[in-house]
Amino acid sequence: MLPTKLVSHAATGMVATSLLMLNPAFAGQKPKDWTPGVDPNNFVSQVDNPYFPLSSVRSLSYRGVSKDGTETLVIEVTGQTKEILGVTTTVVVETARLNGSVIEVAENWFAQDREGNVWYFGESTRDVVTGTAGSWEAGVDQAKPGIVMKAHPAVGDTYFQEFAPGVAQDMAAVMSTTKRVSVMGRSFDNVLLTKEWTALEANSVEHKSYAPGVGLILEEKGGVTLELVALN
Repeated sequence: MLPTKLVSHAATGMVATSLLMLNPAFAGQKPKDWTPGVDPNNFVSQVDNPYFPLSSVRSLSYRGVSKDGTETLVIEVTGQTKEILGVTTTVVVETARLNGSVIEVAENWFAQDREGNVWYFGESTRDVVTGTAGSWEAGVDQAKPGIVMKAHPAVGDTYFQEFAPGVAQDMAAVMSTTKRVSVMGRSFDNVLLTKEWTALEANSVEHKSYAPGVGLILEEKGGVTLELVALN
């Protein structure tokens, strides 16, 4: 998600001209090794990766229960765009609530390259506790775009989803592409399971499950599970 965040986590917390180079992203690298290149001509107008589809206006609603109460998350594909580093990105808005009260709103920017990889170009975050901390934009203050979803994910792939020094350095690893998950009263096969974490935060590991044609359906962290409950 999107790089989405469990609500409990939210409450606590270049212009480049070279061709797109993906190989460094999948070698289990450390933060200092992330040096992607971005060529605007290598991007397409729609994000239709089956695990991360953003080609039509829609919303996905999630719900979970923690020690703090009921947590909900709504992800909205707005149909709006924003140009970053010469690339037209798709705007996705996440709204997190705790017991009905909004605690974080984040506007995220994604774009897909010709190979089908979905890139993450940043986010503008407003949190009731931390304010705009965590906001970043590729090309500003040494921030670089990351990859939120590979075109052909395979077990063992490791990549940066965000790279803004000292602000956002989330990474992901593919754990499975054959998981079966049941949500909304139906079962999904060939679900992609990822493990995600950041070196900037202790105990940050979370697991996300993505269903083909739908996207994120399950997010698990620290004993709290957010499950897809509605798709509109």
